[in-house]
Amino acid sequence: MMNVIYILLSYLIGAISFGIVMSHLFSLPDPRTIGSKNPGATNVLRTGKKLAALLTLLGDALKGTLTVGLAQYFELSPLMVALVAIATLLGHIYPVYYGFKGGKGVATAAGILFMFSWVMGLTILAIWLGVFMIWRYSSLAAIIAGSLSPVIGFFYEIDFFQLIASSIIALILILRHIDNLKRLINGTESSFKDKK
Repeated sequence: MMNVIYILLSYLIGAISFGIVMSHLFSLPDPRTIGSKNPGATNVLRTGKKLAALLTLLGDALKGTLTVGLAQYFELSPLMVALVAIATLLGHIYPVYYGFKGGKGVATAAGILFMFSWVMGLTILAIWLGVFMIWRYSSLAAIIAGSLSPVIGFFYEIDFFQLIASSIIALILILRHIDNLKRLINGTESSFKDKK
């Protein structure tokens, strides 16, 4: 029963959308009504309010860090830690508070992966930054970094259940970016090349 409660609480924490919260606090348009209509940091950045975007990024990432960190602190089983991680990500993507329409999950996934292994997390972050700096597409950076996370996790010898969770997270991120991938192929994806 306690395991079910841990998973449910992780989902509910994950379901808090910092993009929506920060947009409200900074009196910005609802991110679900502008740009990509995704309540994530990239879309909040389109309002021009960099602080709001940064706080959105940090808030969404810390959800994953908090839930997985607490699961590790209370010494839950490796399987439970993995389930808590996935529940948190699903909460972000399908939030009960917002009609089950949430973000892409990139920042929350990053927070989770940092708790699996901080070296793994830094490596994935470096890949994301490298891809973004070269091509200036946040979606492409997310797809590549997310796809490589299980490989990087295997290299850094994270435990079996974390490796499975990393693989599931990678698959979820790819599926969440299918439309972006199609636009990248068609050359119609929005980039930051011409934005200051």
